[in-house]
Formats: sequence, C-alpha cells, structure tokens
Amino acid sequence: MDLTYYPGCSLEATARDYDESIRAVCEALGIRLHELIDWTCCGATSAHVTSDRLSVLLPASNLPAAEKAGYDVLAPCPLCFNRLKRAQKPVGSNVLVTDLNSLLSRNEVLASIKSAKKADLSGIKAVCYYGCMANRPPKALESGDCENPVGMDRVAEACGVTVIDWSYKTDCCGASFAVSRPDIMTTLVRKLYDRALEAGAGCILVSCQMCQANLDMYQDRMNRDLGTCYDIPIIYISEIAGMALGLEKPEGWFKRHLTDPMNFLRSKGVIKAA
Repeated sequence: MDLTYYPGCSLEATARDYDESIRAVCEALGIRLHELIDWTCCGATSAHVTSDRLSVLLPASNLPAAEKAGYDVLAPCPLCFNRLKRAQKPVGSNVLVTDLNSLLSRNEVLASIKSAKKADLSGIKAVCYYGCMANRPPKALESGDCENPVGMDRVAEACGVTVIDWSYKTDCCGASFAVSRPDIMTTLVRKLYDRALEAGAGCILVSCQMCQANLDMYQDRMNRDLGTCYDIPIIYISEIAGMALGLEKPEGWFKRHLTDPMNFLRSKGVIKAA
C-alpha cells in the first residue's frame, strides 16, 4: 500500500515520537509513506478563528499536489485531518484523506498486525481516548460514530492490549485552554484521569499529539499543587503497535514522554528490566 503522508507541523517538532513511531510501524506493515512534497501548514491552530477564507485556502493549498501524487493521504494529526477534510468540499477535491485510526483499523491492516505480532501486550489494560478533532463535525469528516468511535479500540485489541470500554472517549481534554484558562483544563483533564483509573485502566492510549501532550505534561504539577498522585502513561496507538510488532525503537520514543511509561511497561513484562 502506498500513501501520501502529510505529517503537519507538530510531528516535526514536539511530537517527533508520534511521527517516528508511525513511520516505523507503517514500514513494518508494508505501508509505504511518501511525504507530500513542499507541504505547508494547514492553519489549524489559528486560521479558522482569523478568517474563514484562510481556514480553507491554507489546507486546500496542499490538495492539488496530493491529487497529483495519486495516493490516498494519511494525516495522523487530527487537527490537520480535520482542516484538510473540511477544505475539500469548497475546492472540489476528491482525494481520500484518512486519519491514523481509520488506516490502522482497516481489516487488511488489522490482519497484518495480528499475523506480524511478536510481543505479548495482554498485561496492558488501557482505555482509548480519541479527543474532539478526528470525529467532529461528523458530516464533514465522514465519521461513522462521533460519540463512540472504535477504530483505535480495534487496533489496540489486535495488538493484544486488554481494552476497557468507557464513556469518555471523545470528551474534550481542554488543550486549547492550557494557557488561557488552566483552571478549566485542569478540571477536564482530572476528570479523564479519574474516570480512566476508575475503569481499571493502567494507561491511556491516544492518537492526537495535542491530547497526548495535554494529558502527559501536567501530571507532576497537579500532584504538587493538588496533592494528587497521578502517574498515568499516555501512549500513542502507534507506539503500542510498534511494541506489538517487536520493533526496536520504543524506548527512544518514550524518552520524549514527560510521564515516563517505562516502569509501567516493565511491570507488564512488555519491556525488559534494565
């Protein structure tokens, strides 16, 4: 399978672990990623609140080259995926744009994961957290079930993870309020932590780098300021797939996490003790 790859800005900076794990997993599964030549920012962080026209033209400027390449487009960042999809109708683009969960949960890809699986991840109990951007608005994004998406659940199960169902898959984590209203962000994130722990999860799986950062980076501060004791690994679904496939780089990816998942993974026998 060949795909045009649109990494977006975050995956070349703060979320390089997400980018590297995606590339490694796709290579292991025989999915050839061709990075879109001269791709430009989709404007997800500010264009839509500045100008309706700009919010369409910035992502749309990438679509002609993607159509010329002749492959479907993988946009693993949910914000980029959202803006690219919403720009298609105004400019009449028909190229298929997909997010990571939709790609990895295709039946043929799930079958490849199951047949290539080398590691036992059954000790990992996890909830899947999708966030807001990959499924809403559902009509524009062609989301089959924006309230209860299951793509990541299916991928995690194919990797051998014990997936726990919960009711907070698509609740907002408040990432956009992290600077302007940290009190709101803290309330929203704490609810997700508490509900995940209440469900019996040992970690939270994500497919959005903004959600990962927001859930990952404030645990120490909350523990210090609020007297809590959160220590919940926030792991990308691509990292889970990489571990399941026995790839050699997971420790390198996890070094960029602020809430270190290594002790958790060692305790589950997924990564060998040093």
